[in-house]
This record gives sequence, structure tokens and C-alpha cells, in this order.
Amino acid sequence: MDLVEHVPAALALHQRPVVPGIRSTFGTSTELLNSLRLLFSRLGSHMCPNGHLCPPGMNVALELPIECPVCGAEFYGPGAESLAFNSEGACPTCQGTGIVRGVDESTLVPDETKTIDEGAVLPWGTLMWSLMKDIARDMGVRTDVPFNELTPYEREIVFHGPAEKHHLLYHNEKTGIAGEMDFTYYSAVYTVQNALAKVTDEKGLKRVARFLREQPCPDCLGTRLSEKARSSLLCGINLAEATAMTLDQLVGWIRQIPGSVTGDLRAMAQSIVDTVAEPAARLQQLGLGYLALDRASSTLSTGERQRVQLARAVRNRTCGVLYVLDEPSIGLHPANVDGLLRVIDDLLADGNSVVAVDHDVQLLREAEHLIEVGPGSGVQGGMLVAQGTVAEVAANPASRIGDFLSGVKQVRVREQTAEKDMFAHGAIVLETDAIHTVQPLQVTIPHGRLTAVTGVSGSGKTTMVLESLVPALQAAIKGERMPEHVRTVAGDGVRRVNLIDATPIGANVRSTVGTYSGALDDLRRAFAATAGAKERKLKAGDFSYNTGSLRCPTCDGTGQISLDVQFLPDVDIVCPDCGGSRYAGEAYSIRRNIKSMDLDISLPELIALTVDEARVYASGLHTAVSKLDTLHNLGLGYLTLAEATPALSGGEAQRLKLASEIGKDQRDALFVFDEPTIGLHPLDVEVLLEVLQNLVNAGATVIVIEHDLDMIANADWVIDMGPGGGESGGRIVFAGTPQQLAQSSQSITGAYLAKVLS
Repeated sequence: MDLVEHVPAALALHQRPVVPGIRSTFGTSTELLNSLRLLFSRLGSHMCPNGHLCPPGMNVALELPIECPVCGAEFYGPGAESLAFNSEGACPTCQGTGIVRGVDESTLVPDETKTIDEGAVLPWGTLMWSLMKDIARDMGVRTDVPFNELTPYEREIVFHGPAEKHHLLYHNEKTGIAGEMDFTYYSAVYTVQNALAKVTDEKGLKRVARFLREQPCPDCLGTRLSEKARSSLLCGINLAEATAMTLDQLVGWIRQIPGSVTGDLRAMAQSIVDTVAEPAARLQQLGLGYLALDRASSTLSTGERQRVQLARAVRNRTCGVLYVLDEPSIGLHPANVDGLLRVIDDLLADGNSVVAVDHDVQLLREAEHLIEVGPGSGVQGGMLVAQGTVAEVAANPASRIGDFLSGVKQVRVREQTAEKDMFAHGAIVLETDAIHTVQPLQVTIPHGRLTAVTGVSGSGKTTMVLESLVPALQAAIKGERMPEHVRTVAGDGVRRVNLIDATPIGANVRSTVGTYSGALDDLRRAFAATAGAKERKLKAGDFSYNTGSLRCPTCDGTGQISLDVQFLPDVDIVCPDCGGSRYAGEAYSIRRNIKSMDLDISLPELIALTVDEARVYASGLHTAVSKLDTLHNLGLGYLTLAEATPALSGGEAQRLKLASEIGKDQRDALFVFDEPTIGLHPLDVEVLLEVLQNLVNAGATVIVIEHDLDMIANADWVIDMGPGGGESGGRIVFAGTPQQLAQSSQSITGAYLAKVLS
């Protein structure tokens, strides 16, 4: 870079906001709850110590005591912090989380055909001494008959028997020593409760978690608030009831508050209400009006969290700021993209600049200036291909997005199944009761076809597919209990359920494309077979950059080192000794000859190549070449073998997860993809569709949860949820072919799809 001038203050919003902790809700993450708590503190009717409700007044704002008009008791009204579930207002039972963990008794004896002596009572074998079965026998329980033959009395002793001491003669199976001692009886339930009480870390909790279920706190009923915090009323409701409203409902309710009070209180009420109006309007523009303020942030989708992040960033009327948005259209329905564009227009109208890194054609067509980088991916990219107005880029023959902008080209790569043949291979049928905001459903999905599940954000797609269909089928396959809200599920031959989502692969830089695909194992064996390796008596394990003797000792095979910068977070830099290759210098001296190219190469040099380049240098290694060919066919040929998998985009991670499935018979498999087009260029969507078609050709049933209109247009069958989000959605609006969906007057998705198909 030669010159940078006139750079304004910049704010970058990244593609993947972190998943918040258990104490974060939609209300806290948007900061709307701060204003709501202030409203209740300053304008609410508060309960005196004797249980009388006192009318609102200025005393709370002036930090003066309130005098009860009924009993004359004086007390101070609650401040905003006293109403916060993350501090003083927390329910003491659940500490403000809204949930408690209880013992799930159905998990304690998973196989009732076993006897207690055979280990039927699982906690006694994993969390407690096995001699509990001896005490149970001493208490009159038959331990040598199948558990399902025990009497109700015997079962009660096993599950809930009293924690009494028993004098036992025992035999230690390991030492062979016999003895006698007093032991306290721990029932199956008490065993789990005792283990949970002693948990001090995540590892310990994981041992116990299999026997637990989370349920709403019985004291606060999941509201997170203490009884005192719930006692203050505003316009007839308490804070818990207000946060249970959706944002759309809350905005309507808040508007009436200033009119419900008089004098100085009215001016204060209007001032607080005005602070809510701007951020609430932004969130509604972004299509989040269906979310309730008490909704746990961890249950929001990536797209929803990103829009919350965007709304927070623009909640103040800034001027002269450069906003850099990394793929803001991710997870957005086309209707939500319209809302995003209105927010961007507002930012521009206030004198800001906006740079959006995106592939969504709907968004790109609204840009005033386009910059296209490419022409390919990885080492094949990095150059300026085209720039200018939308019309100029569309007319530029070098542009790869231009034809999609002009509408000359569309993503149409597969021949769709005729409607009359749609269910020729059978169907998957799911029936559910109501859950969350989703109404009772009956869903039929064609076997061996590509089905798209669509609908605006919050319409119930995730609940139907990921919380209902997937766990129900997995439970049915394993013979386990299905989710409580699922009535029936019929898989019609499905024996494997594969959920392919966009979560990162691996936890650190030690996981790479080469290790995850298995290609590096084959390459290590090939280099161990060379003359140079045999002379040094090196095995395949020595070529591992994780544990082998040839790994770089400075960075321990990670390719980078961490610098401790005082007062700032640690900074990771490329290892100065190996240059990021992960290997010590000796590894470069062991070389494999490529006869077809009349050259030789070392393993560090080979894994630094892209998949497509490595295919040539792996000549003669049939297993390695086969794995590299698979990566190429998945559209990942531009990735280097040494690329760390946690750094891959969501779309790249999804396709890499498929590598081990390509080439198999998939007639008994269901593949579920959660927004597989995330971050993909239209040309990449074409590649993805070809990958999905290969799965379908192998007999697989493929379901994609999608907003991308090109993906929807190529599907065999579409199930559209809605019509709106939250309480306005939760039902199946339409099920049929894409062409039929485009003609549906009830579907919001259909209206946008009609434009694409026309």
C-alpha cells in the first residue's frame, strides 16, 4: 500500500459474533432492558414492607423515602440495579439464570432388562461406590432379577431410599480383602445430587450432565427475578411480564406510559421512552420485532446476533464514521435484507460511510460503488477485477459477478424432480405438538430429494428441523426417548442423520485442512518411506508437526508464537524460526522425488501448497490423491493443506465436513445443512449445488435451511414457514415445488422467489 488519506474513525462489525453466556438475554444485549428497568424504578408502584402497593411519585428519583398511604411505613423504592437479574434483583434460587438443574430419573436406569448386579443403576457405577447395590440388597431389593421385574416398593428404595447408615460385610474385588464397615446409603437420585453439589469444573459437570435436565426455576418460574423485583408494577404489570413481551408488543405498550402519569412524572416518562424509541426502531427495521426481551441470547441464530450487534453499533446518531460490515446479509431473509438496506440508508443520510463485504446480489445492486476482488479464491485471487457503479461492473467482461447483477446469468445447475415423482422413494414424516412459538405441525419430506426449509427469521425453521426432526430421528434410530413435544417420526429407511452446520472445525491451529481430510497421514507415510528418512531411521510419526521429532521446537509445531504484550492481550505472530511452516530445518532435507516432474519436494514445502497444487506433487500416492480430489470437487482446491481449520469460513467448514462422506452409498442417510450458502459467491453456490446433487445421486435425503433464493430455486421441494416471525409464524405456510411457491399469495418468501424465477 502506497498511500492512505482522509481515513475517518472506523467501526468494524465481524461476521460471527460470539455466542453469549447464560446471563445474556435479548434485552441485555440490546441494552433495552436498562431503560425498561429505569421505567419501573422511577414510575412504578412499589410494595411497602407490609405488602401494600404504593402509588408512583418523584421520591425514588430524588432518592427520598416513600411513605405508605395505608400503614405509614417508610421505605426506599428500588433503584434500577435492584431490578437487575444480574445483580440485586436476582432470584436467590437460580441466581438469576432462570433455570435449575434437576435429576432426570429416566436416565438413571436406561436398560431395565439388566439386573442391579449387572449395572442397571448407571450412577452407582460411575458416580458412587458399586457397593450401593449391596446396601440395596440389605434393604430388601432383589439385585439379581431384571430391573423391570422389581416391585414399586423396591424401585422406590433404589430411586429415593433414605440416606441411612448400614453395617455391611464387604469384599474388595481388587485386593481380595474382606471386611466390615458402616456405609451411608446413597439412592440413585441422591447419588446424582451429591455429585452435582461437588462439581467444581466443566469436566466434573460433564460426568453428571448425562443424568440431569434443565427446567425453569420453580421459584421465579424462569423469569430470573426475585419476588421483590417482581412486586413493582407499571401500568398493571411487573417487570417479568414486560420482558416476556416481544419487541413489537413492548413498543406499543411503552407508548402508553407517559399518558398514564401526571406532572413531573410525565416529562420523566417521556424522556425515558424516547431513549427506547431509536434502538427499538433499528431492531424492528432489521426484522427482530418478534423476539421477546427475556429470550436467552444463546438461543439466537448467528444472523440474529449479528443484527443485534449492528443495531447496537448504530444506536447513536453518529456522523463521519466509517462502518465496515463483514457480510451483513448472513442469515437474513430477503425481506430482512430490505430492512438492512434502510438502516444503511439512515447511516449514510447522517453523513457516515459504509463499506459492506458481501456476496448477496440483492444488497450489491443497491451499492453506489462496487469493488470486485478476485478473480478466483486463495492464491488465485487478491487482484482488483472491476470497480465502479453497478452498471459499470455489470458491463465489465472481466467481472465474475457482473452477469448476476444484470440478471443475464442465474444459478441453475440441477434438473429438478418432477412433482409426480417427488415421493417415489418414500417420505420422512414428522408430527409435533406446540413448542416455543411453533404450532403443532405435520411435515412430510420426500426421501432422496433436495428439500429447502424457508421462511423469515423467527418463523420456526430451526425449531422444526434442528430441535424436532433431527433429535427425533436420532432417538428413533438409537431406540431412545424422543423429545417430549414430538408425537411421531417415521424415517422410511433413514439410519444415519448428519447435521452439517457452519461451526468452526477444531479448537486451535493444530487442526488443518491436511489433518482433517486425512491427506497428511498418507503424505507422512510416503515421506517416511523415502531413502533419506530410512537413513535417519525416521517413522511416519516423526513427520507429525504435533508430536513428531521434526516439528519446530520454537513454536512446537503450531507455526506461530504468542507475545506477551504488557497491559494488552497476547499477540500471535508467525514463528521466526520456521516461518510458519511448523517444521524444523531438518525436515526440508528429506525429499520425495516426483518422477513425472523431474523434481523433488519436502513435506513442509508440500503442505504449503494449495490442494490443487498438491494433487500434482502427490503423484503416485493414490489414497492421498483421492482425498485431495475430493477436496477439489468440493470447491476447496484453493485452500492450502496447512490452513488452520478454525479460520475457515462457515461455508468452507461445511463442505470440508462432507469430505469423508463423498463416494459412499447414502440411501440410508439424511443430511441437514444449516444455511450452507453463508458467505458464498453465486459461482460458489453453483459448486455447492453440484456437491448436494452428488449426495442426492448417491441416494441421500438432503434438507437445507435456507434464505438464499438461488438455492431455493434449485430445490426439488420447499417447505415455507411463517408467515411472519415469533407469534406471527410457527406454521407451515406452503409445501410444494419452487415454482408453486412463487405463486403463493400467503408466502413472503414466494414473493421474492417469483422475481428470481421470472
